[in-house]
Amino acid sequence: MKKLFTSILVIFSIQLCKAQELETILLAADDASLLTQNYLSPAMEGLMYSMNGGWATTAKVHKKFGFDITIGANLSFVPDEAQFFDFIPDQYEFLTLPNDEDQLPTIMSEDDVETTIDISIPVGDGTFKVASFDMPGGIAGDLPASAVPAPGVQVGFGLPFKTDIKARYVPNLAFDEDIESGLVGFGLQHDLTQYLGPLDNLPLSISILGAFTNMTVTYDIEDDNITDDVTVSNGELEFKMNTWTVQALASLDFKIITFYGSLGYNSGKTTAKMKGDYTLTYDIEDGSGNQIETVDETISDPINLDFEANGMRATLGTRLNLAFFKIFADYTFQEYNTASVGIAFSFR
Repeated sequence: MKKLFTSILVIFSIQLCKAQELETILLAADDASLLTQNYLSPAMEGLMYSMNGGWATTAKVHKKFGFDITIGANLSFVPDEAQFFDFIPDQYEFLTLPNDEDQLPTIMSEDDVETTIDISIPVGDGTFKVASFDMPGGIAGDLPASAVPAPGVQVGFGLPFKTDIKARYVPNLAFDEDIESGLVGFGLQHDLTQYLGPLDNLPLSISILGAFTNMTVTYDIEDDNITDDVTVSNGELEFKMNTWTVQALASLDFKIITFYGSLGYNSGKTTAKMKGDYTLTYDIEDGSGNQIETVDETISDPINLDFEANGMRATLGTRLNLAFFKIFADYTFQEYNTASVGIAFSFR
């Protein structure tokens, strides 16, 4: 089971962190934060939408002391327009693109072509610090269905007053000595059908759900490339994601099959930090482009970004009931549409 949890959780972490040498973007100086924000934004948003999926496969709550164990996965699909971002020269002080290109791939593009970006920073005495780096391409082709995955491993337990408490937990798991990921979440689902009189005798169930999830990913940046003009000391990428969702649920619960749906709202916030010390190497050129010397500059903890995702959501799904064994699938319509699939073992 631990291997299953690990594969779901770190597959995105590996691609997000290890496949990209994001530290080379630091050569962009004051433009590095905006460039990194635009590049990572679709992955951060997609992950927050994924993390809010799969909390319920029926509006019917457990009887007191009933419980379920659910194992699933959520996949958020990145809209086509989010696979690239516009490069607007006026937003950057020191950057130029070759051939007057006006778009760059985001991390969730299927385009794996690296684009060279040139940097020219005035020193103030008629000379310039110059460098170049390869802006990485996308990783969507390396992910399942080119979508952002998140695990949906949780336990539900029936409390008095027709209320379920739900918990998600994947312990901090290390992968390949460089990446560590962990996830924890809690939710409450309360039955509303009990307040609706005769409806309580129908197969229709109505409830309300609120849930919160936290996920942390850290990656140790190794200085593997000695030719990229960036030297790393104690480098680390840290992503902290917090999401919550509120949903009104309804389901038709029959012996063999359940049809369910929900309307609700999602919200999420992610912080991305690049920590450590980074030594950047620039060439010094005069106004005619003649190289004069090279210079090194060291910066510490250079990146601190915030990402947000908010919006309405609507879900439709079905669940096959084979005694205590359940198989479910649903689809959520939101800014990043999300598919959820999985199995559950449910009692009482």
